[in-house]
Amino acid sequence: MESLAESMPGHAAMPRFEDGSINLRELMRRLAEDVVNAIMDAEADQLCAGGANSRNGYRERNLVTCVGDITLRIPKLRTGSFFPEDVVERYQRVDRAVVAAVAEMYATGTSTRKVQRVAEKLGISRLSKDQVSAIAQNLDADVAELLGRDLGGSRTPYLWLDATYVKCRRDGRVASTAVVTAIGCDEGGWRRVLGLAVVDTESYDSWAGFLRGIRDRGVHGVQLVTSDAHKGLIRAIEEVFQGASWQRCAVHLMRDCMREAGSRSLKRRVGRIMSPVFRAKDAATARAMYHVACDMLRDCCPRAADVAEEAEPDALAYLAFPPSHWKRLRTNNLQERANREIKRRSRVVQVFPSEKSLERLVGAVMCELDEQWSESRYFAYGKIQELYDKRRAAEAASERPAAELEEAARKMIVASMELAEKVDAA
Repeated sequence: MESLAESMPGHAAMPRFEDGSINLRELMRRLAEDVVNAIMDAEADQLCAGGANSRNGYRERNLVTCVGDITLRIPKLRTGSFFPEDVVERYQRVDRAVVAAVAEMYATGTSTRKVQRVAEKLGISRLSKDQVSAIAQNLDADVAELLGRDLGGSRTPYLWLDATYVKCRRDGRVASTAVVTAIGCDEGGWRRVLGLAVVDTESYDSWAGFLRGIRDRGVHGVQLVTSDAHKGLIRAIEEVFQGASWQRCAVHLMRDCMREAGSRSLKRRVGRIMSPVFRAKDAATARAMYHVACDMLRDCCPRAADVAEEAEPDALAYLAFPPSHWKRLRTNNLQERANREIKRRSRVVQVFPSEKSLERLVGAVMCELDEQWSESRYFAYGKIQELYDKRRAAEAASERPAAELEEAARKMIVASMELAEKVDAA
């Protein structure tokens, strides 16, 4: 039978008090730490059995137990994630980021009555300066790991970019501050947070510097970038990711067209004309429907027609990719959902006391999203491989006459508009 010292190779020396007696509490703490870490190692090795996956270091987490704080060395995997939820709950980084931000507002005297009430519910009044500092350091370490990791392990064919605006105190005054984020999908079909930054304004210089940063960290093989039609962003994409196509978000395009309409009823009509175009099942029909939609817009709202006609090449860029990918490429919905979560969390703070606190909260949100995404693919592996299948034929020309295709497209748009009107009437 092994001796106690042999079962603890990392802690051969028995923990003792100054008087020489054994410190049983510290002994139990070390034993618990070693046993739990050994169990997690064994579970991770089991997931990697057969060469389907491989280990990629550790990330440390602290766990408070009845015998003291133990350090968990949670194994990291190269594909997907491993987390011992039966041992420790996932860190609620965002709530802790809110705590740190509101505590900083107390220190700078910029908090409002509403924020003070929220702070009391969170128990911030009971936090010491050292506790807040420890929270901030842990969060900053997580965010730094996310933003510093190597991205060159696999190609990233798809990229989604966007910005959202949050109020932040800068140079002694409150200003609307841009937070830019990049989300990618790699050749295995996994979503990843590629980067985030707090910038002065959503300009070409800001976007170019941000995109060069993620490119320098290894992002390569980009084939399509989806975003809104910000001129500075478009120019930065063209320069940093040369050869990549740009997809103008279909939702943003419809909003831009509707914005050109005067009355509410006309806005509704413009939206109903454009909406069915992006639900077409094949490329030839989609292009025919787009042309018909532009003609119909010309009759009711010429300025909206001008916007749509100018945007056609970029609005239909997704058609050059596998049809099974279209639904997720033609809009920036992936980014919009992330931005909604950032907005929801930032409402508690209202006005961030510093750019650092804003970056900390946004980084916490993106860390949690990145962990969630590591549990399921955005594109099934077989689907994403269609992009690299050299046997995939180029788009075949439609055998239907142009006039027949146009007539069918017009009928589909009219039918969709009539259905929408019936739904409103009901």
